[in-house]
Amino acid sequence: MPELSRRTEQFTDSVIRRMTRISDEYGAINLSQGFPDFDPPEALTARLAEIAPKGPHQYAITWGAENFRDALAEKQLHFSGRKPDPEKEITVTCGSTEAMMAAVMSAVNPGEKVIVFSPFYENYGADAILSGARPIYVPLVPPDFSFDPEVLEDAFRQGVKALILCNPSNPCGKVFTEDELRLIAGLAEKYDAFVITDEVYEHILYTPNRHIYFNTLPGMWDRTIMCSSLSKTYSITGWRLGYVIANERISERVKKVHDFLTVGAAAPLMEAAVAGLTLPDSYYRDLQAHYQHMKELFAGGLKNLGFIFTDPQGAYYILINIDKWRKKNESDLEFCEWLAREVGVGAVPGSSFFREPVNNLIRLHFAKQDDTLLQALDRLSDLDRKAASRYS
Repeated sequence: MPELSRRTEQFTDSVIRRMTRISDEYGAINLSQGFPDFDPPEALTARLAEIAPKGPHQYAITWGAENFRDALAEKQLHFSGRKPDPEKEITVTCGSTEAMMAAVMSAVNPGEKVIVFSPFYENYGADAILSGARPIYVPLVPPDFSFDPEVLEDAFRQGVKALILCNPSNPCGKVFTEDELRLIAGLAEKYDAFVITDEVYEHILYTPNRHIYFNTLPGMWDRTIMCSSLSKTYSITGWRLGYVIANERISERVKKVHDFLTVGAAAPLMEAAVAGLTLPDSYYRDLQAHYQHMKELFAGGLKNLGFIFTDPQGAYYILINIDKWRKKNESDLEFCEWLAREVGVGAVPGSSFFREPVNNLIRLHFAKQDDTLLQALDRLSDLDRKAASRYS
């Protein structure tokens, strides 16, 4: 038989998606894969019901339906202060996953180096491998997940082509400060590198943190390839609507890569999603208040139970220290499988996010209804007893 691709032989399946399957198998509350269990805004679902009988049902323009791109450009202007050209500077993709893949493939040649902050969303490593890039990992140091400027510059000195920046960050919930972003911008300019941003959690922030769009920093428009999606902002992870915003030169390349990856995003879903992009400011205020409530409910419950965990500044993930319950020499993956089976809560092993040898953290998310979170906390309250039985 012919040899399969060497480039993909080191791949495992996604640990996040694997933990969803394990959660389903044991009937666990799935706090692993980051999708909500509450409905999208009614404006989107009502519009989807309207267009279902009549369409559009055929291909849209490859880089996105015109009215969708127009609405997206206006939203970006409203929140960032800069309006991308909807015809020349926006590419609509099948989720931010494809957006990131198209961005990396457009910017990076095989063998070139890409900086990735650790911990990182697991897809970034796969994106680098598929593009033939060589990742250089720079640690974000707990508990505030700051980075050492000298360590970061040492990475740039190695001749990198791009840096991948997730802000707010999955899995640690870090929101990068303006000073940190300006430092990154200065290094990108000094060493002539792109910055590929993942900004899917741009509207999920906790007081007093604020989101700064990297491409609005001085000199960064022509260096930034912004990736984002509608998935988290509008609770439509299954619609798979993402986008890339970049200058015309970069976008021309992204459009071509996107065309051959997926042709285009789903036409009826783009049409329905325009109703989300045009929602008033009150929607985003309510969204932040909703997530603030869920964070306080879940983090407060964990604190009352005596857990040691991170306090996210944005996004909706918490990293929990499991040293108290993990068996000696047990991996965090084995612990997560036991947690789903015996305690009934699904989590993601932290080792899937860290380049460093971290084996004592697991990630839970709280984008869930109150009842779901309360039920999960109730199950976790039995963790001491369940763990004790492992040693008896």
